[in-house]
Amino acid sequence: MPFWPRVSPHFLACRRAVRAAQLDHTVAVGLSGGADSLALCAAMIAEGHDMIALCVDHGLQDGSREQAERAARQAESLGARARVLAVRVLEEAGNSLEAVARQARYQAMSAAAREDGASRRGGGPLEIAVAHTADDQAETLLLGALRGRVAGMPERAVVEGARVVRPFLQVRRADTEGACAELGLDVWQDPQNADTDFRRVALRREIIPELSRVIGGDAVPALAQAAMDTARDEEYLATAATADCAELAALPEPRRRRAIAAWLIERGVKVTREGLGGIGKLCTNWHGQGPVAVSSARQAGQRLEVARIGGKLALLSGH
Repeated sequence: MPFWPRVSPHFLACRRAVRAAQLDHTVAVGLSGGADSLALCAAMIAEGHDMIALCVDHGLQDGSREQAERAARQAESLGARARVLAVRVLEEAGNSLEAVARQARYQAMSAAAREDGASRRGGGPLEIAVAHTADDQAETLLLGALRGRVAGMPERAVVEGARVVRPFLQVRRADTEGACAELGLDVWQDPQNADTDFRRVALRREIIPELSRVIGGDAVPALAQAAMDTARDEEYLATAATADCAELAALPEPRRRRAIAAWLIERGVKVTREGLGGIGKLCTNWHGQGPVAVSSARQAGQRLEVARIGGKLALLSGH
């Protein structure tokens, strides 16, 4: 068992967040070797959890396998079990490489969590704790707003089949970095985190500091709280999928949008604001118009259409 320092205010903030999350005793953690995920692993072990670290090698950078193996060794030195998961990431038309890598990462972790849960507990998949912080939450809000749909990360969600929990959504990045310094952990610095060609990095390094300057204080707490409120609103407003156009037309617009989105997701269709708007009009402003073009979220380049047939939405192969 590692030695935990007696005076460690940053690590204490991490431990308190893990304690408040009320996680299962046995839990998986997505570990990159960066400060956030290392601090989460250490806090999990310190709080007495049986933990397996899932270290994903995306194969997108030179030395990525070595880094994943190094992260696994760090987890084992803290007292955790660890696995290295290799994934294949292929660019897809209409999807950023970041989005495709994220999908592959969660799918791999979901499969590993199912295997570990079945073999060790004889039950369902483990929850997978990921180390998104309040700073990440603030960035997510701004990214969503720039796409026309304000978004926030919920504390618990199902992502690509994985049962995901985010214990650090009220923990600052300064605390995870400070915790690693207090524990003497060697943190991996992802070179992509310095590349402002990535929109999230540009927001982190340029826009949020400028917003803080404008308001004369730290912009992150207010942005993160707005993101959390948005995520909770989304959960409350979630509406079951339906293809019945009359039922959809009778719903208030916010719930109709969510019901159509749920119907599309069930069928592996990419959800866009334009698609939701067009499909909504098939229900609320029907005058015999043609189908709405959509695209597959699973198969790059697959053209699909949503049409109204006999008062129901139908998904058709495009021509």
